[in-house]
Amino acid sequence: MTDEEIIDLFFSRSESAISETQKRYGRLIRSVALGILRNNESAEECENDTYLRAWNNIPPTRPQDLRAYLCRISRSAAFDRYARDHAQKRGSACPLEELENVLSASGGAEDRLAERELTELLNGFLGSLDKKSRVVFLRRYWFWDDTAEIAQRLGATESAVKTRLSRTMKKLRDFLGRNGYANGGKTG
Repeated sequence: MTDEEIIDLFFSRSESAISETQKRYGRLIRSVALGILRNNESAEECENDTYLRAWNNIPPTRPQDLRAYLCRISRSAAFDRYARDHAQKRGSACPLEELENVLSASGGAEDRLAERELTELLNGFLGSLDKKSRVVFLRRYWFWDDTAEIAQRLGATESAVKTRLSRTMKKLRDFLGRNGYANGGKTG
């Protein structure tokens, strides 16, 4: 079944939309959540949350890319679960905490516009990186791989991955500073 046909099932409120989505994207949705949570049971719960959120949002939303849409929902559900599970345990740093000094929410009514602008800037920054730096950055901050996993995947040392991440973060800080952002907030 194609993505368009699955979306049409959601629009017609057919319960088979969920089973067809699960057949086509279940493993992907679970793997996105598992990469963040590192727990099969929690990842399965996020998978189910993803189906529920998709059911509640389609319609009115008609995703252009169902796969990407479901991955975003799964990531969001996993982040929500991670925050809930770790609210009391602030000892270990997660990848988002590593980015906190560079990308932080500014608060206020301009958040959505600033977020969109920051997203465009970040996409431009990622496009300017060499392929290996981009892969390392995305594996760490999108997929939440730890540095040992990234090193193994790329056939590099963990030290080399940490160095590459550190240099990329410095480039990101400089890039954002040149584009009117300091410490993650819009200046001037």
